[in-house]
Amino acid sequence: MITPASGAADLIAHLETLRSEENVAGMARFGIVTTRALGISNPDIRAIARRAKKNHARAVELWQSDIREARLLALCTAEPKRLTAEEARNWANDFSSWEIVDCAADLFVEARLDELISEFADDEREFVRRTAFAMIAGAAVHRKNEPDAIILAWLPLIKSHSGDSRNFVRKAVNWALRSIGKRNLACHAPALVLAKALAESADKTARWIGKDAVKELAGEKLLARLK
Repeated sequence: MITPASGAADLIAHLETLRSEENVAGMARFGIVTTRALGISNPDIRAIARRAKKNHARAVELWQSDIREARLLALCTAEPKRLTAEEARNWANDFSSWEIVDCAADLFVEARLDELISEFADDEREFVRRTAFAMIAGAAVHRKNEPDAIILAWLPLIKSHSGDSRNFVRKAVNWALRSIGKRNLACHAPALVLAKALAESADKTARWIGKDAVKELAGEKLLARLK
């Protein structure tokens, strides 16, 4: 039985009982790294997290297990206020799958580790760089009371990395640009300007990012919602 008193070993033992090789095969088709996966769905992980509650020290132990589901559980049960930039950097060193990155990015945004965004963006490792832009996207969507100037200050970072053709980076850069543009009218105009500029770029990747963002940001439904 999972309770807030359950230790990392207890939680891992419980996860092991839920192993599904069929689900592991299915995850691989979505580009999820399954080397150390048990095949447990994210909704099921979140349900376990709700029963286990937050416990930062235990989350650190769970992360060290190197099991996909244990790491997702670590991200769901870590305490944002206790998460340090150094811990986030250490976890980022282990990133090897987009879904782990995106879950971690939400935690890092909640922990307000914004100083890591430019640092991660400058990192040459594909999944660490993706983290930066996943964080930008998350901040744009979830921090509704954040001054728009803080969000818009990340547009130059999007522009500077728009030529990175690696799949998980270019999609995250595009995601970040679209998220800023959909935030509100104040953010929409500058984001659309950048999207249009990228759409005319000589670089193939930047051009794809820009055209895809323009397609969404120039849509009538979005404009109607923002007004």
